[in-house]
Amino acid sequence: MNMQVVEDKAEIAELMYRYARAVDTKDWALLTSVFTEDAHLDYSSVGYPPGPRDEVVALLRNALTQVPMTQHFVTNIEVDLDGATAKVRAMFFNPMQLPGVSGMTYCGGNYHHEVVRTPDGWKSARLREESLWFSNHPGPSGP
Repeated sequence: MNMQVVEDKAEIAELMYRYARAVDTKDWALLTSVFTEDAHLDYSSVGYPPGPRDEVVALLRNALTQVPMTQHFVTNIEVDLDGATAKVRAMFFNPMQLPGVSGMTYCGGNYHHEVVRTPDGWKSARLREESLWFSNHPGPSGP
């Protein structure tokens, strides 16, 4: 593995961690900066319609502003590099406190990103969240 591959994979891992920090701190400008302007986000596995970055970030902002606490752990990041693009699979575990729910709620699954190298560093052009499980959730879909 050459140094450029090592650097690219490290930068892409940092992008995954920035994504989680943005969601958990409710830093919507930071979350927006993780994605390209024309990015497509798909959270349909938790009940949100897929769509363009700004529309989906607005939906997340509205929903997650009401959630007192989330803490996303992103791990097992696999990066399949192909020049200035890469496919990324990363696992997540998310304990959260939902309004009106006694105790903690937990969920886990995978993030599937298609990332591109831009003049501003690596950014996600496509994200599909694959939620695999919930515990102590009040309904059939995500927060």
